[in-house]
Amino acid sequence: MATDATDLDGSVAVFTAARPRLFGIAYRMLGSVSEAEDIVQDTWLKWHSAEQNSIRNPDAFLTTITTRLSINAATSARRTRETYVGPWLPDPVDTHADPSIGAENRAGTSVAVLLLLETLTPRERAAYVLRETFDYPYSRIADIVGTTEPATRQLVSRARTHLHTAERIPVDSADQSRLLDAFIAAARVGDLARLESLLAEDVVSRSDGGGVVRASKFPVVGRDRVAKFVRAFADRFWAGTTVTPVHANGQPAVVVARGDVVCAVISVAVSDAVIDTVLWQMNPTKLSGFAATP
Repeated sequence: MATDATDLDGSVAVFTAARPRLFGIAYRMLGSVSEAEDIVQDTWLKWHSAEQNSIRNPDAFLTTITTRLSINAATSARRTRETYVGPWLPDPVDTHADPSIGAENRAGTSVAVLLLLETLTPRERAAYVLRETFDYPYSRIADIVGTTEPATRQLVSRARTHLHTAERIPVDSADQSRLLDAFIAAARVGDLARLESLLAEDVVSRSDGGGVVRASKFPVVGRDRVAKFVRAFADRFWAGTTVTPVHANGQPAVVVARGDVVCAVISVAVSDAVIDTVLWQMNPTKLSGFAATP
């Protein structure tokens, strides 16, 4: 444990350098900014109280603590989300303005990918995140998650198979931004024909209000249903709002605000030049990372 100012400065410097990666691991494991920050804080407390002179690899120590705490938290979160009101969506993160996410950690943070990660077991998710996002060797991942190297390879393989089966062919950011802008323009005026032209036949709309604000408590599925759903509330939802383009989770998104209150962060997932998922994050407890733009 650090006992003087010099040791403390060194301890803080090591942790500060690792913090963006630790947050990136915890956020991908939990999909929650506040829960990820709690994990990082708990990791700091364990690091600060450890006999640091005996720790040969601080990086491995910090990653192991963060990952294991995240696995435990993800197990508890699954039970909590069973009683969540309506669809649960990950917290959006402003990846343009928030330095805590770190440039190295932006890959794989899209809300659509995080939702797919939710379908994995916590241990599969940890192995997949460490391997695919942070390129950890299988031997280190095995030590971190507490299994053998062959078992770790199986965890990652199962996760890849599961996710790749569900994934669609992505488009580049420019096309995604263009389709999002077109969708928002059509949604604001309730243009049913235009909405239908932008949506995939099996499009899904998910709205996270968390029981705090009014939002659909069930996913809306299908081109006709989603288009009519969006048109139905156009007059009420968009009246008096401003719409500001942002980058949330490394993807084009928009912030919808009424005055100085952020009402929603909206993003879309796109494949084959049409929108296959519309994501409405409306739970005010999850929108604190975004500010209204006058």
